[in-house]
Amino acid sequence: MMPNLRVRPSGTGGRVIHVTPESAGWTYVGFDLVRLEGGERFAGGEPGREVCLVAVTGTARIEAAGAPLGTIGGRTSPFAGPVPAAYLPAGTAWTAIAEAPLELAVCSAPGTGAGTARIIGAEAMSRETRGRGTNVRHVTNILPETDPTAESLLVVEVITPGGHTSSYPPHKHDRDALPEESLLEETYYHRLDPPQGFAFQRVYTDDRSLDETMVVEDGDTTLVPKGYHPVAAIHGYDLYYLNVMAGPKRIWKFWNAPEHAWLLAK
Repeated sequence: MMPNLRVRPSGTGGRVIHVTPESAGWTYVGFDLVRLEGGERFAGGEPGREVCLVAVTGTARIEAAGAPLGTIGGRTSPFAGPVPAAYLPAGTAWTAIAEAPLELAVCSAPGTGAGTARIIGAEAMSRETRGRGTNVRHVTNILPETDPTAESLLVVEVITPGGHTSSYPPHKHDRDALPEESLLEETYYHRLDPPQGFAFQRVYTDDRSLDETMVVEDGDTTLVPKGYHPVAAIHGYDLYYLNVMAGPKRIWKFWNAPEHAWLLAK
């Protein structure tokens, strides 16, 4: 049975989103969203799970294996542009200490413990604008496949202006069939500006054995276990989402829906 693909926050403090491979019914991606007040702490560090910490809003000091690692975050809105994040190899005990109200995304995937804990500076994150017309969206690559730091994780932020589409034309990455396509599970953590808005996301397969369209509100997380997954931001409300991807190979190679591929030539 397919799990509910829309995960809503539970409560207002502490860990309000908790997606595990077990709860999602898949193999690789984990995602938590943690809300802390200034001075509060949150700790983690599982054997076999590497982690990328992203401060969606707020600032946190990060400790790795009991030693200071550095500071992440520094923005009051996820729409304010890139800020430093942190990478922790699998099995590294870590603690985030909120310096002010903090929304912390904990992105995880399988790892062996190779690599070194480090702060990912905002200046090291490549930025790009994709698409044309009402398909324009703005991308910040926090942990792309060109960054050799991680073993499994791919992490990216996207801002889609109101009235625009994103993850569009519809594409998928659910087959381990390189060089044509890679298999990557994916989560979307959504925020809206202003926050009372909403967006839409459809997740569907060619044979429509999976075909679900969701209303997405501020703070929701959506799961993409397979299939195409376009997003539409409605007029007047900009959409931010944080993507976490992982699979058997750390390569993002997607397949466009053939019936919509003509849009790429426009």
